[in-house]
Amino acid sequence: MSTDIRPQSEHKPSDRIEVSEREARETAEAARDIEYTRPSFAKELYLGKFDLPLIHPHPRGEGAAVAEGDEFISKLEEFCRSLDGRLIERESKIPDEYVKGLSDLGVFGMKIPKQYGGLGLSMLHYGRALMLVGSVHPSIGALVSAHNSIGVPEPVKMFGTDEQKQEYLTRCADGAVTAFLLTEPDVGSDPARMGCIAKLSDDGKEYILDGVKLWTTNGVIAELVVVMAKVPKHEGGRGGISAFVVETSAPGVTVENRNVFMGLKGIENGVTRFHDVRVPVENRLGQEGEGLKIALTTLNTGRLSIPAMCAGAGKWSLKIAREWSAERVQWGRPVGKHEAVGTKIAFLAATTFALEAVFELSAELSDAGSKDIRIEAALAKLWSSEMACTIADELIQIRGGRGYETADSLAARGERAVGAEQLLRDMRINRIFEGSTEIMHLIIAREAVDAHLKAAGALADVDAKAGAKAKAAMGASGFYAKWLPKLVAGKGTAPGTYAEFDSLARHLRYIERRSRKLARQTFYAMGRWQAKMEYKQAFLGRIVDIGAELFAMAASCSRAVMISKEDPERGKAAFELAEAFCVQSRLRIEEAFDRLWTNSDDVDRVLTDRVLEGSYTWLEEGVIDASEGTGPWIATWEPGESKADNHHRDYR
Repeated sequence: MSTDIRPQSEHKPSDRIEVSEREARETAEAARDIEYTRPSFAKELYLGKFDLPLIHPHPRGEGAAVAEGDEFISKLEEFCRSLDGRLIERESKIPDEYVKGLSDLGVFGMKIPKQYGGLGLSMLHYGRALMLVGSVHPSIGALVSAHNSIGVPEPVKMFGTDEQKQEYLTRCADGAVTAFLLTEPDVGSDPARMGCIAKLSDDGKEYILDGVKLWTTNGVIAELVVVMAKVPKHEGGRGGISAFVVETSAPGVTVENRNVFMGLKGIENGVTRFHDVRVPVENRLGQEGEGLKIALTTLNTGRLSIPAMCAGAGKWSLKIAREWSAERVQWGRPVGKHEAVGTKIAFLAATTFALEAVFELSAELSDAGSKDIRIEAALAKLWSSEMACTIADELIQIRGGRGYETADSLAARGERAVGAEQLLRDMRINRIFEGSTEIMHLIIAREAVDAHLKAAGALADVDAKAGAKAKAAMGASGFYAKWLPKLVAGKGTAPGTYAEFDSLARHLRYIERRSRKLARQTFYAMGRWQAKMEYKQAFLGRIVDIGAELFAMAASCSRAVMISKEDPERGKAAFELAEAFCVQSRLRIEEAFDRLWTNSDDVDRVLTDRVLEGSYTWLEEGVIDASEGTGPWIATWEPGESKADNHHRDYR
């Protein structure tokens, strides 16, 4: 049957919840953790302070935990070698026996403490596990990461009561697959418009949950889900967006559709309806109104799953590119020896080294627990997802026509079954998952300019009155009088600094100088645009991208030194890779700096308005749009019991 996406009874059919721009901004702002109680390397980087000791010497795990993690990875690798990724791609489903095998190994309890039956792995080993399962098929990586990183285990571990931990963490460690449900048909990164409602019952013992959730990764096979829903304000409670652990076997829960995508063919992603679902008060995580804060805090480290799988994709791509480019001969030479292809191979090698460096540094910082890594994790997700997509695209170009051909087709005509085109399809979602590139730019920019916004006060408030702005200007001048002189000179201007990095020292000096320049450019922009700064999203995106590249350079250099000390023979190669990456990265950074002030932003803004006004519809003539008449852009919702078949299934 067709899916019938309908809203909870609080709304009329086809109603769209509308909120003002200010309300949306205030909702997002209220969910932010505004305090930094631990130091943050990336935050300081954007403020012009290259605080290298925060990340170097490279943090390392030690003791029994490392040995246990390594042992688990060995067992997991042996199991993964028995799996058939092409079968998943062909049937668009991860076989239940594969999921059961992962469960038996403890994969669904990797991040759960041992006291609840989990493995208690470090973030580093968890990421390495994702690299492995993702290399079999990225859908397995999505299954495992959606459960462990943002499903029930992480928010319950961080915010659950002792009773909730005992109840749900033990079930998850035993193999209960879980999901995280936030998105709705008409609600993405703007939660203020959320339509899913959880109304407290008259006796105060349970909530009645109504609404529809979209793109519920793992939702088709999940036993437990974390649901974000609005609680109406009531006597004795402030209400607000809240988080609930919900049993998918509860009456009124229906998976109305199993969604199909461009890639990730085995993903169990669906549309889930809740109709008069009774949720015990004991299942609420945290207090009413804390749902978004729980979600954002969970994502702070949960986002590191994507950088791990991107690093894995880079490793696989490099292997395929190296082997193919040595085998394929054109004009009397292996194609890899032709510079047009060779530069692509160099990019793959250098960027793969940096991808692993960014992930491992972020993971080790997370494991150490002494640093605030919310910006580092966000940068890692943003930068890694963009670079991995470029790598996948370049691999197809290196492979030529064979890169565009499916693995099964290659095998059918007797050639090696290399799924390069599948990698591109599977990697593409990472620029959207867990915060799109555009949203990540805004999230990171908000954190990066936080000190400026605090200093500016009313100057950065579009609704502030002239008197308040004048008073704020006086306060801001005091902050900048102390801060700006620090941006004039630093260690990066002294030739002999960072000598412990040997030949890479010049790149550390570059990072220090460009960190100060980045801070100065941000200050100039704040002074120029003040309250209008938040609308300069293209500018802010470039500011964030520069910081991301600087972070990747620092991570690569630190990792090269670490490898050199632990394995001198491999250390020489690590230095070569770090050197190549830094040279490539510096070119991207300088281009981004140039485009801060020399760009087409103003022209683009005017042109966009004209396009949206319909001024150029004549340009669209001469083609057929087969999608016309197939349905609305956004499905409407209506209240009531589901009229669709339930697509939920149990794997065990």
